[in-house]
Amino acid sequence: MSHYIQGQGRTQVTLFPEALDDFVPQDNPVRVIEAFVNELDLVNLGFRRTKPCHTGRPGYHPATLLKLYVYGYLNRIQSSRRLERETQRNVELMWLIERLTPDFKTIADFRKDNAKAIKNTCRTFVELCREMNMFTESMVAIDGSKFKAVNNKDNNFTPTKMKSLIERIEKNIDVYFKQLDQADLGIRTDEENIAIEEKITWLKKRIAELKEMEETVKQHPDKQVSTTDPDSRLMKTQGMTRMVCYNVQSAVDTKHHLIIHHEVTNTPDRGQLCNVAKEAQTALNKKDLTIIADKGYYNRPDIKETLDNGMTALVCKGLAGSEGKGIFTRSSFKYDQSKDVYICPAGNTLRHAYDTVEKGLEHKCYYNHIACRDCLIRSQCTKSKREPRRMKRWIHEDEMEQMQTKLKAKKEIMLIRKQTVEHPFGTIKGWMGATHFLTKGFRNVSTEMSLHVLAYNMKRMINIVGVNSLIVAMQA
Repeated sequence: MSHYIQGQGRTQVTLFPEALDDFVPQDNPVRVIEAFVNELDLVNLGFRRTKPCHTGRPGYHPATLLKLYVYGYLNRIQSSRRLERETQRNVELMWLIERLTPDFKTIADFRKDNAKAIKNTCRTFVELCREMNMFTESMVAIDGSKFKAVNNKDNNFTPTKMKSLIERIEKNIDVYFKQLDQADLGIRTDEENIAIEEKITWLKKRIAELKEMEETVKQHPDKQVSTTDPDSRLMKTQGMTRMVCYNVQSAVDTKHHLIIHHEVTNTPDRGQLCNVAKEAQTALNKKDLTIIADKGYYNRPDIKETLDNGMTALVCKGLAGSEGKGIFTRSSFKYDQSKDVYICPAGNTLRHAYDTVEKGLEHKCYYNHIACRDCLIRSQCTKSKREPRRMKRWIHEDEMEQMQTKLKAKKEIMLIRKQTVEHPFGTIKGWMGATHFLTKGFRNVSTEMSLHVLAYNMKRMINIVGVNSLIVAMQA
């Protein structure tokens, strides 16, 4: 081993033992966790057991376990069992929680019992970022991303899936009955016939179970049942791919890509714009926000509510329903606001004929029966042989058109949206690895997501302002 750097002997005794603090540099991120948690008011945040009992075995302080979890999520260690192992070998953790070694059950129970407090802690860090003037720009990007749930696809049931499973088993039963009918021909032995009868008995029992589940699915409000994690849902991810998951909504600052607000849901994006935007208003203490989102959020009443709350919404519009059907889309009809008429592709005028209400929304209906009847390009406009092409216009459609005009003038806005919201989701999923949430149910999954968001925001702030500056701001 000569001519190599020599290590220190394992049995070597030092005269002056080294302190743990010597192994943790001043710019180590673990010092940020220490400073942040020490400045928290754990009682007001809602943490349990902040006041110890004078009887019984002493427990761990909530601050100790919170530090452990923040460190774990900041370093891609989310499992309570892995965190238990790390406390016994990780020098940084030994420094952070002063060589305490709680068992995995204690660690897991802390996360389960302090769901609301952990979410409040995440909000507290956002408030710290706001006090540090990190949100000087008033533009927020909103998007949702699918995170896989514990529930396997095989343990998720829908009406279509139940029908398919029952039909498949019924076909198998028919096949086995045909095999029994051939028993008189002496093709099979008695043992083989007994085996077939046992299979038929099992399949009949299985069909009874599936039909019972089918009734449960039909009675469920969402027409869907997940047996492992009841709150998870089968949702479309990319293309035609479907996955049992949760849809995590987030509002992200476009300047520093910090997550302002997040919420775990099990429904698609459409209809959630205003709720998330109002939470962003509260978090930033600003009313005049500019909200940008993709076509998945295009819901006119939802956008209108967002505008009514003092925000500017920029949501791109998807293709019209008639796109690809060989007939003119709504965009082919030009609306003249001064005359309150539509001009069709053939140049004819469609006038306001009557008012109607559809899905709770007030519409004005426009058509020209005579011009449509004699039109040479009628086949390109409508498939009906008798009824004219009608244009229905929502009474607040002007605001939607103004929004689309702004979007056309700012073509780069959708690129900014993509660069903003995809960054946090990509980072968090990278930290999680090719896996699912570790917990089940809205409450526990929301807690887990709050820890991911807290760790992400803390990492971003360390990268932006540095460890020492962040600690000074926390202690100010």
